[in-house]
Amino acid sequence: MAKASNIVLSLLRFASGLMLAFFHGLGKVNGALGYFFNGKEWKFINTVSNIGFPAPVVFALSATLSEFVGGILLAIGLFTRYSAFFVAFTMAVAIYRHLTTDMRFELAGLYFLISLLFLFKGGEGISVDNLIKK
Repeated sequence: MAKASNIVLSLLRFASGLMLAFFHGLGKVNGALGYFFNGKEWKFINTVSNIGFPAPVVFALSATLSEFVGGILLAIGLFTRYSAFFVAFTMAVAIYRHLTTDMRFELAGLYFLISLLFLFKGGEGISVDNLIKK
């Protein structure tokens, strides 16, 4: 029987990963698909460019994949530490952007802290990582 703390941490990882992937990453994925395959404007590129990153398309795509794929990987607990690292980095950049543009940063801050937790904790509890270990 799994410890109660492992169940709660697994639930936190699962819920936050899915929310990140589908409430934040999926919209960016749709924008990227429209940009690459239909020539539509992808407004997220402008956002990344305004932060000052070189090669904004590359960094926009990286952030998009981090949120969507990283969120799904966090949710199922596969490559948990790696995905948490990329999510934490992406959220740190999001926090910076929000702080420098007078936007609210609380949600990015929560995702950052949650991903930081799983960066150090790994995929303990109910996770694919844990199944692979056994």
